[in-house]
Amino acid sequence: MESMQSFFPVLAAIAGYLLGSLSFAVIVSRVMGLNDPRTFGSKNPGATNVLRSGSKGAAIATLLLDAAKGWLAVMLVKWLGQPYGMAEGTMALVGLAAFLGHLYPVFFKFVGGKGVATALGVLLGISWVLGLATAVTWLLMAYFFRYSSLSSLTAALLVPVYYVLGDGMAWYLNKGVLLSVSIMSLLLIYRHAENIGRLAKGTESKLGKKSSPPAAPGQAKEQAHAHAKGHSKGHQKGH
Repeated sequence: MESMQSFFPVLAAIAGYLLGSLSFAVIVSRVMGLNDPRTFGSKNPGATNVLRSGSKGAAIATLLLDAAKGWLAVMLVKWLGQPYGMAEGTMALVGLAAFLGHLYPVFFKFVGGKGVATALGVLLGISWVLGLATAVTWLLMAYFFRYSSLSSLTAALLVPVYYVLGDGMAWYLNKGVLLSVSIMSLLLIYRHAENIGRLAKGTESKLGKKSSPPAAPGQAKEQAHAHAKGHSKGHQKGH
């Protein structure tokens, strides 16, 4: 039984990774008949890029579902893990695995998003206070500067700081949790490398700026048909 208990965290981490591999930006876009977010804008399968399609509903659904999978991965360990010897360290490990699943999803050829919403969900699962502090940081930066990437980078840098500062007040510091949130922060910064370059050059897109994605397959056919019909009428009129 003891040997099995040491294996439970591994199984939980694998389950967390598989849950994180559900790329809701792609799934929601397909369900709503929108173009694949990996084909326009930043080509990042995340809520911000889905918003560039012009569908706020799809962007909100993507944001909530991507955050929910990170939160659920952690909460399942909280709810069910204690009888199997899984505590805070495993909780943080599973959250990190879900985050990695979002970045490198096995169901989508390992091409995933940047992980901001999923990371927030993981943090809310670990501690609602830590998640709330991170969300407020993002919102304040977004409100004043209008850059999603700058907001995400700032929040990522401050998460480990918030966790250390909260020791003894909102929680008791756990080294496993600190390691997991620090790795998430570093990976978030790494995934925003291109954004950092564009921010430095002043070419980064601001929040709310709509991109012009290619037409969805059905729309493309309709547009081609209309174009051909118009061309035919013009040709007949010329004769």
